[in-house]
Amino acid sequence: MGKMNDSLGTFLKDSAQAARAGKPARIFMGNEASDLDSMAASILFAWSSGAASGGLPNIPVMNIPREDFNLRTEALWLFQEVGIDQKDLVFLDDIDLGKLLAGAASRLVLVDHNKLSAAQVAWEPKVEEILDHHADEGLYPSAKKTIAPVGSASTLVAELMLAGSATLSPAVATLALGTILLDTVNLDPEAKRVTPRDAAAAASLLPASGSDQKVLFDRLQLEKFNVAALSSRDILRKDYKEYRMGTVMCGMSSALLPMADWFMKDAAIEAAFSQYAKSRKLDVLIVMGAYTAPEFTREMAVHSKDAGLRKRLVEFMNKSGLGLAPLKAADGIPAGNTEYFSQADLSQSRKKLQPLLSSYFQD
Repeated sequence: MGKMNDSLGTFLKDSAQAARAGKPARIFMGNEASDLDSMAASILFAWSSGAASGGLPNIPVMNIPREDFNLRTEALWLFQEVGIDQKDLVFLDDIDLGKLLAGAASRLVLVDHNKLSAAQVAWEPKVEEILDHHADEGLYPSAKKTIAPVGSASTLVAELMLAGSATLSPAVATLALGTILLDTVNLDPEAKRVTPRDAAAAASLLPASGSDQKVLFDRLQLEKFNVAALSSRDILRKDYKEYRMGTVMCGMSSALLPMADWFMKDAAIEAAFSQYAKSRKLDVLIVMGAYTAPEFTREMAVHSKDAGLRKRLVEFMNKSGLGLAPLKAADGIPAGNTEYFSQADLSQSRKKLQPLLSSYFQD
């Protein structure tokens, strides 16, 4: 798409500089999950909002550590596509946000959420404005609110931008459009996420973007699941949940690539599993592989230093009907403390398996 229009590019450079200076500011911040919508809407809302009274700079802050940005592969691609330079983004660990918000004049604008997380609840008195598409929890009564049940928070920002007099650049329009398309599954009513407001915003953004709607959506969908550039540690972190099950600490990662590809990508996969389990203090790490090539396929890796625990776990999962069989692709891979399986029951996702394992370990 080429170079970002000067005004958004300059804005991000200036806001990053202002963040580093640590002076009072209006902070625009998405939710802790920091998906594409949270980040894009924060940037666009901060950019399109007028200067606050008192001349405070508007600073969009990505609500994750900088190293986690690479895990949002669809955001990485779209930001690159519209010319956003990662150096000009401000992440949670780049600045002391608590200190910045302690300044009497500083204010906080919540984007894509309307309730601060437990870790950030101390900033409650600073909440000045909210833009969100989740159900209103009725907090912060003095805050200005733009809350509506649309498919994407970026739709609400797009409406505000489109109502303004300025012509939107292709970069700005594409950033908003791509986000709305991904959130609403390309405006597909079957997915039950799109509303008439999302469709209207997308239709207005499309000419300014100059993109082909289907091509843009398909590429974003592809990039969302593209783990080619990620290290084994990042593949494990990308979609990871952790559970205490009785006395057992269990980590469960969803991975979107065939184990055979992973073996080729990383000859030291056993060491990667071991290091990750150790860093998270896990008794067992379960990696659930799922991919379509061309048929939908599930695979699993079970890693634990305790061979007895591994054996009991696999026996229990097979009694529960998962249909685990030794993975042929793992022949010749040094097993160490990991066992690899194909999974016959394709309906058993992490969401379904986790409660089964929890009840097993708590019995």
